[in-house]
Amino acid sequence: MATILVIISIALWLAAMAALFLRPIAAPAASYAALLCLSFASRDGIPLLPIGSNLLWGWLAITVVVIMSMLMQTREMASERRGMGYIAGGALTGLAVGLLGFTSAAGLGILYGIMVISVAAGVFLGFLLFTRTPRGRSLAPGSGHFFRYLLAKGFPAAITVMQAGIALVLTVALHQIL
Repeated sequence: MATILVIISIALWLAAMAALFLRPIAAPAASYAALLCLSFASRDGIPLLPIGSNLLWGWLAITVVVIMSMLMQTREMASERRGMGYIAGGALTGLAVGLLGFTSAAGLGILYGIMVISVAAGVFLGFLLFTRTPRGRSLAPGSGHFFRYLLAKGFPAAITVMQAGIALVLTVALHQIL
């Protein structure tokens, strides 16, 4: 059963990444569902990853806040998809860089923090890179739209990737892969 739950969780994370481009409001929910599904995976009564209820409740609250903020966006902002490749790519790159924190930190809380800050920085830098393209020039810093667009599109992308990062941080810490 644990293998099935892990496969379902991975499929949900892949769906969440695809949803960032197709239906962004579903991305954080799918990512949370994957984290929740993974929390039920156990072998011989021992959880595969120590995903506790405090962690799940906290990320549920964050997911609800993100979805509510997306529901309050204007119709034109919600339908806008410019720069999502750069934002999602930056988030995933930030996650990869954040996982390198295992070489310099020992505490699990510090590793979470490194991962979260790296993903947030990746989203910011990915969007900043997009604003240097011809399609993104109208959203450049100083245009008045930079932070509004960054928060509208970057916040859901960051939360989606951070939830996947929780599982990766726990997996690496538990098995000392790096």
